[in-house]
Amino acid sequence: MSQMTLNSYLSKICNAWEDYDGKNLANLLSFEDSHITSPKLQIQEPESAVERMLEQPLDEVVAAHIRACWAWANSEFSEAFKCQEIVVSSFARLLSASKDDNWLLPVMQVVCLDLRNFAHKADIQLSKSAKHTPGQMLEKASEGIMACFRVCAADARATEETSKKWGMLNLVNQLFKIYFKVNKLHLTKPLIRAIESSALKDRYAKSQLVTYRYYVGRKYMFDYNFQEAEEYLRYAFEHCEARRKRNKRLILMYLVPVKMLLGQMPLLSLLEKYDLLQFKGIMESVKEGNLHQLNQELEKHEKTFIRWGIFLILEKLKIITYRNLFKKVALLMKTFQIPIEAFTVALKFTGEEDVDNDETACILANLIYEQKVKGYISHQHQKLVISKQSAFPALSTTA
Repeated sequence: MSQMTLNSYLSKICNAWEDYDGKNLANLLSFEDSHITSPKLQIQEPESAVERMLEQPLDEVVAAHIRACWAWANSEFSEAFKCQEIVVSSFARLLSASKDDNWLLPVMQVVCLDLRNFAHKADIQLSKSAKHTPGQMLEKASEGIMACFRVCAADARATEETSKKWGMLNLVNQLFKIYFKVNKLHLTKPLIRAIESSALKDRYAKSQLVTYRYYVGRKYMFDYNFQEAEEYLRYAFEHCEARRKRNKRLILMYLVPVKMLLGQMPLLSLLEKYDLLQFKGIMESVKEGNLHQLNQELEKHEKTFIRWGIFLILEKLKIITYRNLFKKVALLMKTFQIPIEAFTVALKFTGEEDVDNDETACILANLIYEQKVKGYISHQHQKLVISKQSAFPALSTTA
């Protein structure tokens, strides 16, 4: 395969096209296939040779792919990206013209994947230029992928079996990866609506559903919708194959903080298994209600948590830590009218030496506002008056 001639390659393209063989055609247009290493297919100007054997717009797709092979061989990733843009835009027209069938979906998936990969490599290569904006090529790549997505989403005439809508989730996942990379999460909303309203939403390939739920779970987490985030991330973790340990670890990076915010602490054995012991001290601090220790743990692993994109989420555990400490104080006091001074003493005991009653009252007011505590503050008597029933509601009901 590595020494394939141009005529042999074009003949294989013709055969796959005439046989409606989407899988084989996808391989012949993929940069994960060995044909790209053949020097005889690394041609800078292949258009005239391709046009003699193939019709439009297939000839445009193939000619741009061959030129991309030349650019790839010369490590010209910016040029390879431009070629792949032509591949995808020409393919989108081809896909749109292919009525009432979906045999081209495997091809769509590989050409869009290669577009995203070349965009990423081009961004790295161009990053040395002062004029280049980080993620610029990835954003351009999203436009080509979105063109294919629109074709799939608009396919209303075909039967379910031959519908192009089966290709939607793969493209949504590709777009998610771009939007998360360039930090434009608001662009995911219409994509989520499109999938959630689809009759196929639970019937896509499991691997695609795992990826989709992972990204949607992260989106919900950043929107502070922790119940929904837990549901989607838990699905992704439970349905991710056991052998995909790296992927399961990635999911847990976000699932663990979400569960902690819902009052569910991870098992130490789970953190050990997936090398996530950065959460061990965080978990222990929250359970003990020790804010001083929590701050130390956050500072200790700050760079890691910022790199993972969860530092601000973990900071929300501070209010949970106060809640857990104050619940212990309430249990010890065995009364529904607790002096604010008692909470101040507890805070000082855990290392918050500079706190006074006014600051403690402010913390209590925030806990009441966020429904982490049921009660009210009697400023006249400097006491917290708590409810006789469920004074400290389960965190899963207040997140």
